[in-house]
Amino acid sequence: MMDWTDRHCRVFHRLLSRRARLYTEMLTSAAIIHGDRVRLLGFDESEHPVALQLGGSDPADLATSARIGEDFGYDEINLNVGCPSDRVKDGRFGACLMAEPKLVATCIDAMKRAARIPVTVKCRIGIDDQDPEISLDRLARGVIAAGADVLIVHARKAWLDGLSPKENRDLPPLDYDRVYRLKAALPHVPVIINGGIASLEEASAHLAHVDGAMLGRAAYQDPWRLLNVDPLLFGEDAPHASMKDAFEAMLPYIERELSRGTRLHAITRHFVGAFHAVPGARAFRRHLAEHGVKPGAGVSVLQDAIALVEERSAPAIAA
Repeated sequence: MMDWTDRHCRVFHRLLSRRARLYTEMLTSAAIIHGDRVRLLGFDESEHPVALQLGGSDPADLATSARIGEDFGYDEINLNVGCPSDRVKDGRFGACLMAEPKLVATCIDAMKRAARIPVTVKCRIGIDDQDPEISLDRLARGVIAAGADVLIVHARKAWLDGLSPKENRDLPPLDYDRVYRLKAALPHVPVIINGGIASLEEASAHLAHVDGAMLGRAAYQDPWRLLNVDPLLFGEDAPHASMKDAFEAMLPYIERELSRGTRLHAITRHFVGAFHAVPGARAFRRHLAEHGVKPGAGVSVLQDAIALVEERSAPAIAA
């Protein structure tokens, strides 16, 4: 979710579910060690529980980054071994590390020694010509032996040779059964499934076989789904009765950010799918697109956009 799940997005999503665990966009260990840590790692206290997702392949650097993340207050450190982008491959991190399971295990061991909070791994079932029965099992057993607390498995291969990053999100066939078999083989290990899950009903069905389900694009593109997470999956009331109520609760945060020099569009760009299939949604998007990008745009732009949309309460939202 690079360039998507920044801190503004996560504050918004937290207003839709108290219980869902939020993940940062992937940050490289080099950026954290040498970059502006406050800008890269700063987050709002309301985001908890929130996990820091790291990219890298140097055990010492990842250990340092994990310790820094813990000091910043994150609840989990996640090592990404699944991202197929060209930037990731060239930097020897992400999905290409599926070919180096021993190195990944060494990285996890170093991170576990450096941080007291949970350290988790997000991976694919394999890459290129690897046999998923062998590649996933080898990586999983290696990182678990090294101390990984949770495995998050995107149930697709990544084809680093021949497919673009965008194509890798859709074209390789999904193999949920392979993830189920991993869980059956490692019953004591928490396994979370990811990839192509388009609704909370699908996520709930997966929970008969694994310990958790991760939504990426479905949650970002149609965030209204998150209003049903707590009622459907945890038996608790949603934080807000409707998307409009959630936006009302978001206004103080937006005003604080604007006073610090943040542009309105940097925040409202995450709201595009908020009213999917609701009368007035197109007018809402158009108003934000036309007025939210203007210099000096304030919360009134968002309020005026919301006024163009009909109300819809959380219980009426279908997953």
